[in-house]
Amino acid sequence: MTVSSAWQYMPRWLCACLLVALSFWLTGCASAPAASTSALPPVTSGVAQTKPNEAVVDVTADAPISAPVQTDSLKPNATVGLQPPSDIWDRIRRGFAMPDLDGPLVRDREQWYASKPDYMLRMTERSRRYIFHIVEELERRNMPTELALLPFIESAFNPEAVSSAKAAGMWQFMPATGKSFDLKQNLFRDDRRDVRESTRAALDYLQKLYGMFGDWHLALAAYNWGEGSVGRALARNKALGKPLTYSELNMPNETRYYVPKLQAVKNIIALPESYKVSLPLIRNHPYFKSVPIERDIDVALAARLAEVSLDDFKALNPSMNRPVILASGTPQILLPWDNAKVFERNLQDHASQRLATWTAWVAPRTMKPEEAAQEVAMPVDQLRSANSIPPRMMVKAGSTLLVHRKGTLDNDVTEHMANRAQLALAPELVLKRIMVTARKGDSLASLAARHGVTAGNMASWNKLQITGNLKAGQSLMVFVPSEAANRVPRGTAQGLARGHKAPSVSGHKKKR
Repeated sequence: MTVSSAWQYMPRWLCACLLVALSFWLTGCASAPAASTSALPPVTSGVAQTKPNEAVVDVTADAPISAPVQTDSLKPNATVGLQPPSDIWDRIRRGFAMPDLDGPLVRDREQWYASKPDYMLRMTERSRRYIFHIVEELERRNMPTELALLPFIESAFNPEAVSSAKAAGMWQFMPATGKSFDLKQNLFRDDRRDVRESTRAALDYLQKLYGMFGDWHLALAAYNWGEGSVGRALARNKALGKPLTYSELNMPNETRYYVPKLQAVKNIIALPESYKVSLPLIRNHPYFKSVPIERDIDVALAARLAEVSLDDFKALNPSMNRPVILASGTPQILLPWDNAKVFERNLQDHASQRLATWTAWVAPRTMKPEEAAQEVAMPVDQLRSANSIPPRMMVKAGSTLLVHRKGTLDNDVTEHMANRAQLALAPELVLKRIMVTARKGDSLASLAARHGVTAGNMASWNKLQITGNLKAGQSLMVFVPSEAANRVPRGTAQGLARGHKAPSVSGHKKKR
């Protein structure tokens, strides 16, 4: 796309600014701003940056994003000659590059958001920790910066948000979609909540969808509704001779309102005074810094060494869902920029002391929580609480449990265990003894099959050889699930009695 053709996609206020700034530049009146002497970290001022040899999706062919005027100093749709952005909102406005959507649904959502100033303030304040990083990533990939506003629609910028369909995090990834974009989900971490990893995955997904549909509105619809659903809706429109645009698709109400919601927030961010909305001042510099860790450390201690509140620490590290951070699985933590040096200094002073009071232990066999607690010398109520084990459930063999770090259990968790840790539970079986009578021709195997148990168990209970013969009328003892066990799903108790795995419950109805 040429520079001249890009004017039609720019807001009028931006065009005016461009003309004025360009005239100053051409007459030699514009001067470069002085270099900053601030102690703040380096700031990007609307420059699209790409790592060497990194593949970037080309969005210039079909999207309303102009070619760069000065590729060494400006992102494609930056404002020529203006001062660097004063705050993050100004920086986002300069990177708007998607075509505007208009209509009654947009007006409706504008009115809804504008009528809730307290809600808008809470959302924008909550974004303070994360939005600079998102904008940086969007500019690095040369993507429209209004996509930085998408978490307002998805989660109100809450990285710990969980939907009824189990979508989680700021960008609301379903478990399966998260795994397909390399978001780790195990006992100790859930990267769908991780600030940097979930942002990376979300932008990867959005770039993929834009590559499929060549239109940002359709890409957003697919992010909400699913690429298959959007593809089928487009095919129906094509067969009927209807336009292949977002507004013309037959889609669920949630998706129909999805892009209008984003457009409404975009309009409010562009001109907050017009909607009587007050945006908090968010400086155009990083909020957090990544700090490496080399030893397992308790979350509470990490927050104390960083001299931040536990709530603030968890807000930057929401993927860590246990009271300990495993260095082998999560080799870095995020801290407020000014607290990173504080943490490193305090950690060095604490180097000779224990950092973690928790470790991991693998159950060698299926057992009751009481048995597991006895093996690791830990009160059963603490074991249940630390591992979220409900009543009347057993811990299956191979499950990883969080336990107190003492005695022989006093080592950092290995990378293999940290990355593969899962907790599998099975209904606790309450067995009762019954007496059965062998018929003519019965064997232990046939009698066991009749009562849903194993021949080995039958032999053990009755002190018989598994290949021994049975006499007609012989009485044998069998242990079967009691009525209490019948409350578990049909087939589970019998399957466990036979030594089979309990069936898992899966399947979601969410779009992603």
